[in-house]
Amino acid sequence: MLRRYDASHEDISDLLADQPAYRSRQVWDGLHRRLAEPSDMTDLPLALRERLADALPPALAPVTASRSDDGATVKWLWELHDGARVETVLMHYDDRSTVCVSTQAGCAMACSFCATGQSGFERHMTVGEIVEQVVRAQREAGERRVSNVVFMGMGEPLANYDATWAAVERLHGAMGLSARHLTLSTVGLVPGIRRLATEDLPVNLAVSLHLADDARRDDLVPINRRYPLAVLAEACEEYLRAKGRRLSFEWALIDGVNDTDRDARQLAAYALPLRAHVNLIPLNPTPGYAVRGSAPQQVRWFRDRLRELGVNATVRQNRGTDIDAACGQLRAGHEATPVASPRRR
Repeated sequence: MLRRYDASHEDISDLLADQPAYRSRQVWDGLHRRLAEPSDMTDLPLALRERLADALPPALAPVTASRSDDGATVKWLWELHDGARVETVLMHYDDRSTVCVSTQAGCAMACSFCATGQSGFERHMTVGEIVEQVVRAQREAGERRVSNVVFMGMGEPLANYDATWAAVERLHGAMGLSARHLTLSTVGLVPGIRRLATEDLPVNLAVSLHLADDARRDDLVPINRRYPLAVLAEACEEYLRAKGRRLSFEWALIDGVNDTDRDARQLAAYALPLRAHVNLIPLNPTPGYAVRGSAPQQVRWFRDRLRELGVNATVRQNRGTDIDAACGQLRAGHEATPVASPRRR
């Protein structure tokens, strides 16, 4: 069965072949501009609303929703039609509202500190399953417009490239979100970065770096064995030349693993030639996983050290720790089993 946001404009036109041509435009705009349920499209006859609701069911069934930070952070666990479960996080800030979406059920990248990576890979998400997360988040946000979408939830977006990029185009074209407010994250899939450089929309690129030393990054982020840091830097430079957008490096600070002076110097040497901004992420604690985030004073010291070295670095606000807001944590719940800490060298 076709799910609601997997339906293309042509699919809706076919479904409404017995209706005047303008009806398909009404429905398309109702879904993507007004973000309406079929039952709420009162500009349509009741019988047609009922037909649409039956023919185009939603893809996301809520399992649980958690709220934190006085309602400023909301996290959902959804179940898809085949039983796979994925997560979405909505975060309100003073100047914007951002939704973090998943692109895969599980993840095959096996990063050693990540709850999603340790759960294994189930399947790619569809275009509609990705887009519907934004729709649901905007409904929750109400009058506060969701202006930013980050593809940083469960999964590796560039490993599900076709559906991820089609979702980007849908969010930009049908829903009217600025490409400059859409950010794709990757652990370093070089072919995907190079492909992204050829696309028309100037989205933001964020690379989950976490270490700037090949030998140690091989352990923490195994895809580094295939695409080492020098190769990754070449692809990032290619993207910068093509798009002129700011490159960001994500750096989850792990106690004693990547928060030392050596790590700061290695990161600075890597980031400065690429003019990259560094987002420092205090690692959310994950029950069952033998890693610990850096202490707050160490986070501040690391940020200040990077700035001394000439790097533009900020600390990302830690949101939703009490509701397991790091990707994969809500789904993992109490089923997580301990894994080894990253090796320290």
